[in-house]
Amino acid sequence: MEQDPLWFKKALIYEVHIRAFHDSNADGHGDIPGLIEKLPYLQDLGVDCLWLLPHYPSPLRDDGYDIADYYAVHPDYGTLADFQRLVEAAHQRGIRVITELVVNHTSDQHPWFQESRRDPKSPKRDWYVWSDTDDKYKGTRIIFLDTERSNWTWDPVAKQYFWHRFFSHQPDLNYDNPEVQEAMLDVMRFWLNMGVDGFRCDAVPYLFEREGTNCENLPETHAFLKRLRKTIDTEYPNKMLLAEANQWPADVRVYFGDGDEFHMGFHFPVMPRLFMAVRKEDRAPIVEILQQTPEIPENCQWAIFLRNHDELTLEMVTDEDRDYMYREYAMDPRMRINLGIRRRLAPLMDNGRRRIELMHSLLFTLPGTPVMYYGDEIGMGDNIYLGDRNGVRTPMQWTGDRNAGFSRADNARLFAPVIADPVYGYQGINVEAQDRIKTSLLHWVKRLIKVRQRYPAFALGKLRFVNPDNHRVLAFTREWQGQTILIVCNLSRYAQPAVIDLREWEGYVPVELMGETPFPRISSMPYQLSMGPYMFLWFRLEKPLPGRTQS
Repeated sequence: MEQDPLWFKKALIYEVHIRAFHDSNADGHGDIPGLIEKLPYLQDLGVDCLWLLPHYPSPLRDDGYDIADYYAVHPDYGTLADFQRLVEAAHQRGIRVITELVVNHTSDQHPWFQESRRDPKSPKRDWYVWSDTDDKYKGTRIIFLDTERSNWTWDPVAKQYFWHRFFSHQPDLNYDNPEVQEAMLDVMRFWLNMGVDGFRCDAVPYLFEREGTNCENLPETHAFLKRLRKTIDTEYPNKMLLAEANQWPADVRVYFGDGDEFHMGFHFPVMPRLFMAVRKEDRAPIVEILQQTPEIPENCQWAIFLRNHDELTLEMVTDEDRDYMYREYAMDPRMRINLGIRRRLAPLMDNGRRRIELMHSLLFTLPGTPVMYYGDEIGMGDNIYLGDRNGVRTPMQWTGDRNAGFSRADNARLFAPVIADPVYGYQGINVEAQDRIKTSLLHWVKRLIKVRQRYPAFALGKLRFVNPDNHRVLAFTREWQGQTILIVCNLSRYAQPAVIDLREWEGYVPVELMGETPFPRISSMPYQLSMGPYMFLWFRLEKPLPGRTQS
């Protein structure tokens, strides 16, 4: 692999659920050998980096985020040898691999917790947060409001309460204990020695607890995370740490430190505002949140996304905006979970091809590394009748054959049913079918990715809004080392005029990037465009060579 310390800024990350991707041994569960078989597809799509959801042994009560052993692979998915083979095969195709580092908690089935609860004199007793009462840290919010009534749960074996920020079967580790810190550093080293290129670090704001605070974003937490970063930089250069901190941009900013904490951080608040802007047909939600987003160090990068394995979280919006999103995108109560919406991209866009394309355009042009969720490139649907967030984690739809080509097992053995409804069913929505049709969403996404990869300004450029008078049109530039890309998007379902002040680039020719089509030269007059419904245009602003006139 190329030894580029900033590779993550230019990457396209693809989130894969091993269990849902491809089953190689007909047991009904996707596995690592199955994922290896599909690497050519991912390479052809243009993926630079795979983000693997948890692959560890686990009771799977939280789909693998309840880890029972940090040093192994879940037997349904394969073996450590399979994992190493996956990393090597991906690298041979120029694809990096990052995996999950779940730092905050373990499963209650982890041997550490079992030893901790059984023996008060055990060294492991202090690896978790115990208390005789459930009165401590009252200022701490409960994250899973729909399932948990407290962050404390009584353990009848230990005869004490234990602390948990997530589900009651996921006890928090006690980071005040130096041994816990060392243990997590060793976990990180183990997987880096296996060849992974970094980690998506789960739930990082909650590592320490302090009375009188909300137990989030504490100085002690940042101190440990900087230590994590220093270790990886010193011992494993050119690797990457990506923070999951579902906070406001100003609060996430501190997780970049002075370029010495996380390399990347998810920009959670921008995601719901993309959906809000398209439904309101108004650019304000996008412009406002990006104007509130602080600068980050040059060696860092935001990660942006449309959908992922979790619900479309509405934690970082106002109560009024949350009501609006529920009203517009989740009329059926079964579409809602916790403070969010458990639906995939295509159903959220009412399967409207133009709207799906517009959302991808926003994903690929706004500042940050785009993170795609498996199946969104073919417009997969969801199943709101499955529990928890499993409705957006259904098997990948490869073909129109049995079980969508995901598995040769009897369909009753599948870990989850394939989508088979008349609109999103695998019989019509699958990779094989879309690969045959050059106008399919799959081919369109591939083409968009290829165009994006030709222009470093998309990955590295500064953002500048050049807002037209029409609030239904979003226009901005991405500028990097003399390269200027202009993006114009019609957020409305109706045709719209766009009159843009481009006098700064007078004499330049906008060249549309999909067709390499030159548009009229920019003059001293306002630039006028007519935009069809949900239409977007990507332009390269090209300075004509001296003595050359436009044909």
